[in-house]
Order: sequence, then structure tokens, then C-alpha cells
Amino acid sequence: MHALEVITKKRDGGELSKEEIEFFVRRYTTDQIPDYQAAAWLMALFLRGMTERETYDLTLAMAHSGRTLDMRDVAPTTEAGEKLLVVDKHSTGGVGDKVSLILAPLVAACGVPMAKMTGRGLGFTGGTVDKLESIPGYRTDLSVDAFKAQVREIGVALSGQTIDLAPADRKLYALRDATATVESIPLIVSSIMSKKLAAGADAIVLDVKVGTGAFMETADDAERLAQALVRLGKEARREVVALIADMNQPLGRAVGNALEVREAIDTLHDAGPRGLRQHCLTIAAEVLCLSRRVETRRDALTLALETLSSGAAWQKFRQMVEAQGGDVSCVDDPDGLPQAAIVEAVPAPRSGYLAGLDAAEVGLAVVGLGGGREEMGQPIDHSVGVLVHHRVGDAVREGVPLFTVHANDQEKLETACERVLRAHAFSNESVRPLPLFYKRIPEQ
Repeated sequence: MHALEVITKKRDGGELSKEEIEFFVRRYTTDQIPDYQAAAWLMALFLRGMTERETYDLTLAMAHSGRTLDMRDVAPTTEAGEKLLVVDKHSTGGVGDKVSLILAPLVAACGVPMAKMTGRGLGFTGGTVDKLESIPGYRTDLSVDAFKAQVREIGVALSGQTIDLAPADRKLYALRDATATVESIPLIVSSIMSKKLAAGADAIVLDVKVGTGAFMETADDAERLAQALVRLGKEARREVVALIADMNQPLGRAVGNALEVREAIDTLHDAGPRGLRQHCLTIAAEVLCLSRRVETRRDALTLALETLSSGAAWQKFRQMVEAQGGDVSCVDDPDGLPQAAIVEAVPAPRSGYLAGLDAAEVGLAVVGLGGGREEMGQPIDHSVGVLVHHRVGDAVREGVPLFTVHANDQEKLETACERVLRAHAFSNESVRPLPLFYKRIPEQ
């Protein structure tokens, strides 16, 4: 069997066998297939698509391309003597999505371990690892053993994907970002689920974004992705719930790594944007229910709300930062986080109602400022970003600050200001606010 044969077969519309998929994944993982052939294979998969069977086989091949974890030994036991399920959460990516920074310590403070391996930004969407690295000293490269030990000790860890856990996905994930093959349902499904299966999750909550700032721009596409994820999870004998969430505007107000860490800290202090706070509480309730920590969604929401309001989630976040080598003083006083040299507020050009805020354009503006990657392995500037001051449906007066850009280069600042201004659309008539969530799969 040769790599070229596998590429050609899929290029011509053939269905790859399990053996062909395992061959290609194994050989690429061990550097026996070069990036240029893997890029051709990804494009063939992107253009020709994959059957459910091919997607499942790709997922398992990637999950078993390295070490797999058994996290059951870190799960606490209930008063009835039953082990809680280990639950993981994943977002399909969005603009301003800092949910994991809030959710992980919140759930852990509720008594459910949260062991989450997360990734870097893809395209115009931000990555949790990039945000965490805004905190001086924070280690996102925990070994598997250190990762498990930390979860056992303090109940939470947020780290990058380890080299020996689903290494095939780690390599393909970076290559997809550089080859315009990100927006493929089979590739998204296999990437997400391979990591979750390898990381030892018993159950998974999926935050599937839809809109201009998501990989799935239509409700139909988002539902197809959510259904595919849930089906694959069931086939792999995992409990999976997917929530389809809006991404037609940034989640929260901050877009950009250090700015998003600041907003997450505000939210953990029971402040922050109301929509972001409610989004995190809703996801937390699903995690708590799947873990068997509580019996009803109402009880789960109450527990999450009380834990956030008490300050316990914030203390758990501080504990996690300290455990992973981060400078706690920089989260106690966020002025210690990276700050841009130029900060410019842009006024609203007219009065009216905000009718649209194109999340993708805001995300691309941040990439242009240096806050995201345009090619594989590119370093990023953690200090730059955009703060949007209004949500769709808000009344806006001419001359009030519409958004603020944080930059380190005057030319990039001007380009970003123009782009973000174009992302705002106005109406003379009142506009209905956008919902946080559209649908739960399976439906309640």
C-alpha cells in the first residue's frame, strides 16, 4: 500500500477502507508521509467527503495513534457509592469564545473533575491554549502523568494536547489550518471525537457554534454536524449532548487573547457580560447532569449559579493557574497581563439599532492585528484585540464608543478599525436580540 494510491482513490471519489485509513494515519504520524501528501489527502477528503463509516474509522485511527487515558480513577464517588462519570466539553470554535476558562474551574468547584485538553486557534477563531499563554508562566504542555496528577489533586487542569495523546490529530489539526480544509464536517467530527476518546471521557458536552463567526454558517449545517457528533459518540459508547449556540456576533465583548482572559476573570467574579455568563452556566448544567452529580437540570443550574456567586469558581481558577506555573498576581490584578501600546475607541457613525455584528470580520481583524495565525506555527501577539461595546438589538447613539481596538502597530490599527466598523450594521427600526442557543441534540 502506498500513500499516493490512498490519495488518488479518495480524489477520484472512492470510499477508503479501514486499513487504508489506518495506514495513512499511522504513516503520517510517524513522519513516513510528508506534509505535502497529507495536505493533498486532506483536500481530497474535504472535496469528496467521507461516509459515516470512514469518519468513524478515521476517528478511531486518530484516537489510537498514541497513548489513551483512563480517567476513571480520578472521578470521585457519590454518597451512594457510585462513581461520577468523567465529562469533557468541546466547542467547535468561535470568536470571543473563552467559555473553557470559566467552565473548567466552575464545574470543578461543583465537585466534578474537569480534565480538559484544548487547542490553539484555527482560522479566525481563537484557541484556549493561546488565551492561557497570555498568563505569564502558565504551562500548557503538561505531560499525561502530570495532567492526571493535577486533576487528582485539585480537580481541574486546562492544558494543550500532549505529544503522545492523539498525535495524528495534533499534526492534522495544524495542517488543516494552513491548507483551507478546516470547514469539513467529517474532519471536524474526527478531530473533536478522537481527542475526547483518547482523553478518556465517559460523556461529552459539545458547544456547536452556528453563524458568521463559526465554521458552520447555517442552522442546517450546524445541526448536521451536531447530529454527526452525537451519532459517532453513541457508536463509540459515550453519552454525548450537543447544544447549537449562536455565533453571529462575538461571544462576550472581548476578542483577543489577554482581553478574553480579563473577561473570563470578570465572569468568574460573577460579573462580565450577561450573555457570556448565562452561556457558561447553561453548559455547566449539562456537564453536571451528565456526570450524575445532580439529577435535574434545574438542580444543576442552581448549583452552578451558587458556586459562581460564592467565589468558589474563582478560587479554583487561581488554584489551577498556580498549579500550572502561572503568575497568580497577573490574574489577581489583570493589569499584569500583556497590554497593547495603542488603544483607540471608534465612535458610532450614526444613531439607530445594531442590526448585525459580523463575528468573522471581527475575528479576522484580530488576526490582522497579530492576535491569530495566518500560517502554521506563526507566533501571536497576546496583547492585541478588539472590545465590542454593543450587542445586536442594542440602541446606539451617534458618537458613543462603538468598539475599541488594542494594537501595537499604527497601520494594523487603522486596518482593523475599518474592518470592524464595516462589521457593524444599523437599522432605524428596533431589532430583536439574538438567542444564546437554538437547539439541544438530543432534544429534551
